[in-house]
Amino acid sequence: MFRRLLAVAAAVALTYVIVPPPRGDRIIRVYGDLRTAEHVAVIVPGTGTTAATFDGGRVRRYITPGGGARAVLAEARVLEPGARLAVVAWLGYDSPATVSLEAVTVESAAKGAVELRRYVTETLRGRRVSLLCHSYGSVVCAKATPGSGVAGIAVFGSPGLGVSSAAELGGVPLWVGSGSRDWMRDVPKLRLGPLGFGPDPADPAFGAHLFATGAAGHSDYLKPGGESLRNLTLIALGRAGEVSRA
Repeated sequence: MFRRLLAVAAAVALTYVIVPPPRGDRIIRVYGDLRTAEHVAVIVPGTGTTAATFDGGRVRRYITPGGGARAVLAEARVLEPGARLAVVAWLGYDSPATVSLEAVTVESAAKGAVELRRYVTETLRGRRVSLLCHSYGSVVCAKATPGSGVAGIAVFGSPGLGVSSAAELGGVPLWVGSGSRDWMRDVPKLRLGPLGFGPDPADPAFGAHLFATGAAGHSDYLKPGGESLRNLTLIALGRAGEVSRA
């Protein structure tokens, strides 16, 4: 416990803003030292994410992009104290309202994917990058992945990726987590015209690697002490061989 507290303290101490909100609720914030990082994890949040809920305004801080980034960095310092990892909380797109037509269509995700790919290929060039993508953010990541040069993509609580199989991501390894208490498991995964995002990436036929999440709810994948956080951090560190499978 004491070691974990020290890790959390170190993660907080190394937090700094790399890009202030340039417009609206678009925020990109780096946790850790990006200048010396060999590994970079980019957390892409889903719907309903605003400046007010980016790194505060919630009782469970880990469900915010900033709180989740802190949790990943702290877990990395426990798993690999000398790891040169930086974690980016990336709200570089217009996150749709949770209850809206935009939340079940790809338009916002497609626009966000252009910005995410640009950030990865320009700002993070030369580093090993993993995308950690929650809910609607997984659609953004899937559209941004081909041609981005990322080392891997991990999605959790995903409504679908807008593609038919993992093969459509250009050969980039895809990890999928689906917690047993996640209500998203009960949402039909299909596409009807412009609505929906296609098949469930957690279906074995989709071709992804399934990582264990335990009894995670929809917002619990980055909860400190959880199996899901450990596995996502191992993916970010390039230690996929140690990830526990679902």
